[in-house]
Amino acid sequence: MAGARARRRPQTNETGRGTVLYPAIAEAADRVGAKAIGLIDVGCSAGFNLTVDRVGISYSSGQLLGDSSSAVQLSCSIVGERPVPARAMPEVVARIGIDTDPVDVTDAEAAQWLRDGIAPDQAARLEAEIALVASASPVLLAGDVLELTHDAIAQVPEDALPVVTTTWALSRFPLEKRLRFLQRLDAAATHRAVAWVSVEGVGVAPAIPTFGDRPASGHSIMGVALFDHSTLRAESIGRCWSRGRMLSWLTD
Repeated sequence: MAGARARRRPQTNETGRGTVLYPAIAEAADRVGAKAIGLIDVGCSAGFNLTVDRVGISYSSGQLLGDSSSAVQLSCSIVGERPVPARAMPEVVARIGIDTDPVDVTDAEAAQWLRDGIAPDQAARLEAEIALVASASPVLLAGDVLELTHDAIAQVPEDALPVVTTTWALSRFPLEKRLRFLQRLDAAATHRAVAWVSVEGVGVAPAIPTFGDRPASGHSIMGVALFDHSTLRAESIGRCWSRGRMLSWLTD
C-alpha cells in the first residue's frame, strides 16, 4: 500500500465538484429525455463524484439542488444573472469509476490515506463523504480509460443513459489520447445514446466550444456532448472557477 500511496494524486475536493456536475448531468439527461442514468466517472480516485445525486447544493441565487437532508452539503456562488436550471437529476442506476489506481474507501488503510491528505477543518466533511460512497457501493475499475470506457458503458442498463464525466481529468492526457477518448465514446454510441459531461480547462476537452476564451484563462468550461448513432452534438453550457466554488450558467 505504501507504493500505491506514493503514486496516487490526492483529490480532496471531489464531492465539491458536484456544484457544477449536478446541473450539467441533469441538463444532459433532459436533452435526451432520460428517466434513469448510469454515472461513469473518469479519474474517479475514491469515487466521490459518483454520489453527486446524494449531496445537497445551495447556490448564492437562493436555488437548492439535490438532497437537502444529506450529510454532505455544498455551496456555490453564481456569477451573472442567469440561474442554473432547477431540474432534478434522474434516478442513478449504475455508479462506475475508472482510475489507474482507484481508492476503495471501505479499505481502512486507503481511507486513512485520504484522511492524511486533508486539513483538520475538512475532516468532518470527508467522513460524511466516505460514508456516502461506502453506502453507494460504486464499481471501481482499475486501468487505462481507453481500455475500460467501452466495458464501463456496457455495464449501464440498456434503459438508462450512460453519462461519462470528466472533471479536470483530461489535462493529464496528451492531445492524441484525448482524441482517442472521444472516439471511444463515439464507438460506444453505435446502438445507444451516450452523454459526456466535461469540466475542463479552456481548450482541453476535444469538440467542446470555448466561447472564444483563451487557454489558461483561469477558469474552466462546462460542456455537454451527446453521442447518438455516430451523431455528435457538443455545447458549452457555462464557465466555472475555483473547482466549482463559482459558476456562470450560459445556456438556455
